[in-house]
Amino acid sequence: MAGIVFFGTEQREEIVEFYIDAVGAEVWLEQTGCTILQHGNFLFGFCENEDTEDCGVVTFYYETRDQVDQMYEHLADRARDEPVENEAYDIYQFFADDPDGRTMEFQTFLHSVDDPCGDSPPKVH
Repeated sequence: MAGIVFFGTEQREEIVEFYIDAVGAEVWLEQTGCTILQHGNFLFGFCENEDTEDCGVVTFYYETRDQVDQMYEHLADRARDEPVENEAYDIYQFFADDPDGRTMEFQTFLHSVDDPCGDSPPKVH
């Protein structure tokens, strides 16, 4: 497993409770202002936001900062900014746009996390 879809929401607690109670998801990771849920091998997160988003963010995560940097070098022409540490979520990340304008995020957790499938994130080619 190496991906997460994120949505901004105005009502994080209520939406997380809905997905736990109605769908059977479980909390995979709790962060300040953001909850990542797991349902089977699917990871999806809801983060506090001033507006509710229904289009999401496609997030790819890697084992190391170097791998994130490699992806930045590969996608620099699409990147919005260089990779940075995000202390709020304890991650190292950058954002880019896909050809349709969708937001992509490339990150590594700066703390340990369990992989929901028991596999390591894919290596950068």
